[in-house]
Amino acid sequence: MQVYTYSEARQKFASVLKEAESTGKILIRRKDGRTFALVPEQMPSSPLDVPSIKADISTEEIVAIIREGREGGRTQRFT
Repeated sequence: MQVYTYSEARQKFASVLKEAESTGKILIRRKDGRTFALVPEQMPSSPLDVPSIKADISTEEIVAIIREGREGGRTQRFT
């Protein structure tokens, strides 16, 4: 893990941010010896963010499959 002085981090801020992003954590040490960690924030992701797939199927075919599945579980009763 890379440790920068406060002055180095300030002068090379853009590259320090890039390094923190690639390595996960950077330390910055002040003159008085205190150390601070620079950690990239995790972007929240939605459970609905799923990769798409290429399928050779039309919208009409998808709708027909869904309708068939919905109607397949029902039984008709005649009285």
